[in-house]
Amino acid sequence: MLKDLRLEWRQRTALGGLLLYVGGTVYVSYLSFSFRGGAPPAPAWNALFWVILLFAALGAAGRGLAQESAGLRLYYYTVARPEAVILAKIAYNFLLLLALALPALLLYSLLLGNPVQDEPLYVASIALGALSLATSLTLVAGIAARAGQAGGGTLLAVLGLPVLVPVLLLLIKVSKNALDGLARDASQGPIVALLALNLIVVAVSYLLFPFLWRS
Repeated sequence: MLKDLRLEWRQRTALGGLLLYVGGTVYVSYLSFSFRGGAPPAPAWNALFWVILLFAALGAAGRGLAQESAGLRLYYYTVARPEAVILAKIAYNFLLLLALALPALLLYSLLLGNPVQDEPLYVASIALGALSLATSLTLVAGIAARAGQAGGGTLLAVLGLPVLVPVLLLLIKVSKNALDGLARDASQGPIVALLALNLIVVAVSYLLFPFLWRS
């Protein structure tokens, strides 16, 4: 994970490109609704924000694994266990998505207003969403990377979207509860389900990634 963070810091243009993508998407959304004379309704505000984060996650999650050459993967194979590599990639993707999501929320709130009534719960749902997207997409990105540079990006989107549907439904439910200011007890079920899904995906990644790496 530290290696990926150092590389990301040295290649700050890549992170800047992701931030520019998120900022540009938020600004285009602002222009679209400003022409209609106001901010979007609260449900549309919430759904649009998660759509922006979803596509940002699809663009960010596969970069680390897809950019590694076969020789570098062979070197990793000699110095590290594959289980440690996949857990480090999940942690790195989580931090990367969190670094994209929090500035996106700030800019989104400044341009499109902020109808959220329970701010701490909404921020917690974003952090949980970053974790869920990272765990779900990291293994899929590993599979896509094995397809090579030509088809990896397309395969990531094809395999990733069906996996993310139940995750996104739970995340939208939790964030909608925060948006409406409902009692936090109403969000306990979806939060527990999300944590359970994350544990299952991490466990599957831990068990299956060594076989994927050796293939």
